[in-house]
Amino acid sequence: MQHIARKRFGQHFLSDGGIIDAIVNAIAPVPGQHVVEIGPGLAALTQPLVERLGALTVIELDRDLVQRLRAHPQLRVIESDVLRVDFGGLASQPWPGDAAATAQKMRVIGNLPYNISTPILFHLLQYVDLVQDQHFMLQKEVVDRMVAAPDTSDFSRLSVMLQWRYAMENVLLVPPQSFEPPPRVDSAVVRMVPMDTAPVIDVALFSELVQVAFSQRRKLIRHTLGRWLEARNFSGSFDLQRRAQEIPVAEFVALVQQV
Repeated sequence: MQHIARKRFGQHFLSDGGIIDAIVNAIAPVPGQHVVEIGPGLAALTQPLVERLGALTVIELDRDLVQRLRAHPQLRVIESDVLRVDFGGLASQPWPGDAAATAQKMRVIGNLPYNISTPILFHLLQYVDLVQDQHFMLQKEVVDRMVAAPDTSDFSRLSVMLQWRYAMENVLLVPPQSFEPPPRVDSAVVRMVPMDTAPVIDVALFSELVQVAFSQRRKLIRHTLGRWLEARNFSGSFDLQRRAQEIPVAEFVALVQQV
């Protein structure tokens, strides 16, 4: 039976064989690696991945697709909203569960639903120490913000919240006609590699600081972050005569370490 894409799940299924091959080659899976795929859909990426890996864990919310996926003997299928998945548990229980896989960090991949892509990225940030790398297909404008440099129009809260912890690059542009049904936007594949040595920070405080800084993008941060720092009796020095998008990630990190 043909599966009809469901708008409430943000479903757009990859159908371009050339793009699928390019994505799999960018991921470069190796047999025995512990790979988790978010939103496998109709298994366009899943099938070539599992052929290379031998086994694969997939997370799918659509129960009709779950039923199809469970018929595949090389897949461990988790029926769940990805925002409720404990990736820490997945890291400690790879499938098929051999000792070699348990010793490895996870590789996480997926065609993320555009409507919840940012919450998924922040959810995974909790488990970054357990991850080798991540390859995601997202709306192109989201990828542009993820990899943006300071003092550009795309540099945003999302840029800072991910760049302090990951090295990221846009590896592939995916046009609308590569999907069925075609979305109304361009997509892109981003590679995210956790940094080997990350700064020690209070992540919750950092998130609050960055959110306040970008809360009024067009204003100088003395109107936003300046008041936030004053309320915390900040006694250090920081140039508040700038807009948030002009401040490098390293400066945001250094600031939260002083608060």
